[in-house]
Amino acid sequence: MTGGLRGRLVDAGYAAGWRLVRALPAPVAGAAFRLGADLAARRRGPGARRLRATLARVVPGAAPAELDALVRAGLRSYARYWCEAFRLPALDPVAVHARMDPHVVGAGPFLEALDEGRGVVFALPHSGNWDAAGVWLVETLRGRGHEPAFTTVVERLRPASLYERFVAYRESLGFEVVAVDEGTVAHRALTRRLRAGGVACLVADRDLTGTGIEVSLFGEPARLPAGPARLAALTGALLLPAYPRFTADGWALEFGAPVPVAGRAEVGKATQELADAFTALIPAAPADWHALQPVFVADREAAP
Repeated sequence: MTGGLRGRLVDAGYAAGWRLVRALPAPVAGAAFRLGADLAARRRGPGARRLRATLARVVPGAAPAELDALVRAGLRSYARYWCEAFRLPALDPVAVHARMDPHVVGAGPFLEALDEGRGVVFALPHSGNWDAAGVWLVETLRGRGHEPAFTTVVERLRPASLYERFVAYRESLGFEVVAVDEGTVAHRALTRRLRAGGVACLVADRDLTGTGIEVSLFGEPARLPAGPARLAALTGALLLPAYPRFTADGWALEFGAPVPVAGRAEVGKATQELADAFTALIPAAPADWHALQPVFVADREAAP
């Protein structure tokens, strides 16, 4: 199968997902996605094996049976994200905010910065339903007079039609979206937002550009993007780690303590402190960290 044909088929699959999954009753859709996750766990493909290796670091000393259960729970969590992503545009954002808000922990420094007119950089891993967390943020900001709400950076997918579909999806939720490979355009959008006292949300557990900083994460070398700390140093924004995760029937969001960045010389130190924050936040719900791609240096070097 050629790359172009494969890309068109993938795009068609996502298009069908957004069209069909939201039309199914929620219990039926959820059961179907859980079944797919359980099949993936039994097949132990590359993603499941990578997730297992990562969870073994998060839960050191876990017995093989415990790791098996964690991998299955992790794949179910990832499947739940996709099921909800296909359904989220049809949900009432005010209702999403109301379900999530009681499970938001540590938001005080964020709200204080917002009221002071200071920009905020959220740094978070791929976990839980980060799009639902974005809806919570949009509604929180709207309630305080900030609109459009916040800026985020995404990886440019192929084919272009698939990337455009994901941009349209997140823009429909109220996000301002720029591509990571747009360089100067992305940088200007982020700094403009922060200097105006707004919010930037950056997924910060994978070094997509190859220019990240080596840190210790769960006691092992990993490379995390320097962008969150650099933006905070450049604009004076508050740098705040966050961990979205699931509850039984909704979503939660926990913030870590603010990470100080006095200037560019402290970017490396601040990036290590973000890694420390992730090391502290993720074990509360390890299965909700969707680490199906290499994060640690050893895994990146071993990956084909």
